[in-house]
Amino acid sequence: MSAVEAKLAALGLELPEVAAPLASYVPAVRTGDYVYTAGQLPMVDGSLHVTGKVGAEVTPEEAKRLAERCALNALAAIKSVIGDLDKVKRVVKVVGFVASAPDFTGQPGVVNGASELIGKVFGEAGVHARSAVGVSVLPIDAPVEVEFVVEVAD
Repeated sequence: MSAVEAKLAALGLELPEVAAPLASYVPAVRTGDYVYTAGQLPMVDGSLHVTGKVGAEVTPEEAKRLAERCALNALAAIKSVIGDLDKVKRVVKVVGFVASAPDFTGQPGVVNGASELIGKVFGEAGVHARSAVGVSVLPIDAPVEVEFVVEVAD
């Protein structure tokens, strides 16, 4: 078990299987020293258990937990490309999309679910740039979607 996966286990979390793509793309791509993930939905065992807009059908607190799940799925996608999460030198960028009710403006708090997990797992190497964007709808009515850019070592 990698040190990163040991930290996840200490948090009571487990790296899931890589979520299957919903269309024509791959979960992650490595180019040079960087891995870019596709947008990761909060899939659990191949299914989306929560749907709807944050600030309407989904509470901000629930959406924050879903963003954490997206981050776990992104880590699984990264591992599928590099084999060992201990090769991650730095989390460079996190982009979060939040399907939002028209009056919901708490997107940064929702995406904190992903950012806080990354900070706990990677420490200083997890400090990253970030965007948190409100959108009207996401694929299969997901409340949140997260993607990463990470720098890796061989």
